[in-house]
Amino acid sequence: MTSPATSPRRTPSRSRRPEWAGRNYLLLTAATVVTNLGTHGALIATTWAVFDTGGDAGDVGLVAMARFAPLVLFLLIGGAVADRLPRHRVMVAANALNCVSQAVFAVLVLSGEARIWQMMVLTALCGTGQAFFNPAAEGMLMASVSGEQASRAFAVFRMAMHGAAIGGAALGGALVAFVGPGWVLAIDAVAFAVAGGLRAFLDVSGIPDRAPGGGLLADLREGWQEFVGRPWLWSIVAQFSVVVGLIGAVESVYGPLVARDELGGSRPWGIALAAYGAGTVAGAVLMTRWKPRRMLFVGTLCVFPIALPSAALAVPLDAAGLTAAMFVSGVAIEVFGVSWMTTMHQEIPEEKLSRVSAYDWFGSTALLPLSTALAGPAESVFGRSEALWGAAALMVLVTALVLFVPDVRNLTRRPHTKEVAGAVAAPGVSADAEGALRGNG
Repeated sequence: MTSPATSPRRTPSRSRRPEWAGRNYLLLTAATVVTNLGTHGALIATTWAVFDTGGDAGDVGLVAMARFAPLVLFLLIGGAVADRLPRHRVMVAANALNCVSQAVFAVLVLSGEARIWQMMVLTALCGTGQAFFNPAAEGMLMASVSGEQASRAFAVFRMAMHGAAIGGAALGGALVAFVGPGWVLAIDAVAFAVAGGLRAFLDVSGIPDRAPGGGLLADLREGWQEFVGRPWLWSIVAQFSVVVGLIGAVESVYGPLVARDELGGSRPWGIALAAYGAGTVAGAVLMTRWKPRRMLFVGTLCVFPIALPSAALAVPLDAAGLTAAMFVSGVAIEVFGVSWMTTMHQEIPEEKLSRVSAYDWFGSTALLPLSTALAGPAESVFGRSEALWGAAALMVLVTALVLFVPDVRNLTRRPHTKEVAGAVAAPGVSADAEGALRGNG
């Protein structure tokens, strides 16, 4: 008989948490929830801050461009830095920069002294922070969990992330309407401070040391070779360069304008963005159960519905119709997102994750500055409805072209990814769990 002192009765309490949900995974998830609550409200607040100064569609596009331009410019450097320095330190530094820039932005808006050029400078600083943060965060995420439950870990992480987006968009839209955009920007600054504090506690002791490289340019060249050597990778990134650029123009410029002119203001647009978030949560729930064998093929098919919001705004549908289109789009993009993360984790070595991720982010966001800057002029030349129909048609076209790439159609899920992915167990995950799990947090 087992004595009370050695009884294992207390051990099940630890097993209530999945083994892949280690300390780093939980910290990353919590920090992401906090930042998403603030950021999704701030995106709405920024647009209405421009409107409050008397700005028009062109000014909204310029402010959006100011955020995206440094994001594109510094992404590759950010990826190389994140594969050289401890990734959690890069993330904390980026959060600190975002906190300061948003706090200054909030003060200017609340004082009534904000000017378009000031908004552009401050959003450019925010974009610079994101350029260093994104590759580091993705590399850290993919090194934080291990096991065959990778796709489930990604899905749960993204479920929490998008769940926060629902609350952030809905709350942001409501607060902009009731207290003004300045306070929403202030909340975003506080959110970045809290998230940076959480990320400061990430433990990197379980991640293998990276061998010193031959310099920044050599690191970038090595990441480029990894990128161009995989047709599925560069073809989908090229596809999303167009898709993301168009989505940026639709969501940053046309969506708020249609909401203002046709739907009655910021509140319906906030609800539509929240519906998109709800769709992503529903998609994440689906992907915790569904593991399609041909991940990229299924994910690419799910890019087609992303054109629905552009079409809905082009009609334009009423608030209910737009909300439904955004929800379906959210479900579809989440199926793609989890499939993409699982493929990256399976195929890319851990020590190169941030650099390859930087090329992914760089390609996917390369057209954002141009598309957002041209959104206003395109409306003037072609008309708003025509520009939105054109965006929807172009999304469908580039997605159809990607399906001609054999690797996109044929790349399959492998049952064990340890050797090919170079993933590591998260600090705080037991040794027994490392043998059973290979994943991404």
